[in-house]
Amino acid sequence: MTITDVGDRTAVTGHELRDRAFRLRQRMMAMAADKGEGYIAQGLGIADLLAVAYFRQLRFDPAWPDWPERDRFVLSTGHYSIAMYAVLAELGVLSEEDIATYGLNGSDLPMSTFDETPGVEITGGSLGHGLGQGVGMALGLRLDGSPARVMVELSDGELQEGSTWEAAMSAGSFALANLTAVVDCNGIQADGPMVLAMEPVADKWRAFGWAVEEVDGNDIDQLCRAFDALDAHPDRPKVLIARTTPGCGIPTLMARERAHFVRVAEGEWASLIEELEAARG
Repeated sequence: MTITDVGDRTAVTGHELRDRAFRLRQRMMAMAADKGEGYIAQGLGIADLLAVAYFRQLRFDPAWPDWPERDRFVLSTGHYSIAMYAVLAELGVLSEEDIATYGLNGSDLPMSTFDETPGVEITGGSLGHGLGQGVGMALGLRLDGSPARVMVELSDGELQEGSTWEAAMSAGSFALANLTAVVDCNGIQADGPMVLAMEPVADKWRAFGWAVEEVDGNDIDQLCRAFDALDAHPDRPKVLIARTTPGCGIPTLMARERAHFVRVAEGEWASLIEELEAARG
């Protein structure tokens, strides 16, 4: 299903979205299975969020380069690429042959995104820049009189970057109602737990003039209700703070303390995939 009109959202059920999220996790595990390592935990953590964003919220079509009124999705945390590629494969933008090259030398699907990959808006990886680029896109679209919207995914780790708050202040000052930020608050960064104390996150965004909703980012129903609540604020930028669990859907990975870059022993992938299937019920 492709969302090409806002009114189509009501036709998408929670059951359908949960099924989408499960298929995204299946695709991620298949992509990662022969690599032995990677950013799989974060990808599993935002599967529910991406399912709701792409299959309920965004006006997006596989022919996106030729559709100027398409909504833009900016993945600031480029190392979450495995989740982005799973979505693009589900949409038909990337082929199964493309997906099979994930993370290989010379592939158009590197472990951190770049904008030459079909369906990817920006080069990600150097954190703290995605929201600023999203602000620029939203301003440009408004100047063009376009109805297109911009959604920027960023991490709680990026909230430690000054450039993120410069962008947040700019969006509030310009009243960029066509901009939505989604903050993946999973509590981790490269070497373990967050270094800086960022709470209360929601109050910080409110102080910059944003409409704010805060939810369990692995609960499809909460995500849907939160996006609907944000739509009730047509006069300012919006932010959804999603509290996610790295490795969501696979208990063994959810229990790991070091989940930023996961290393998996040879032969362990099969058991992890079995856990994913079993956890679905």
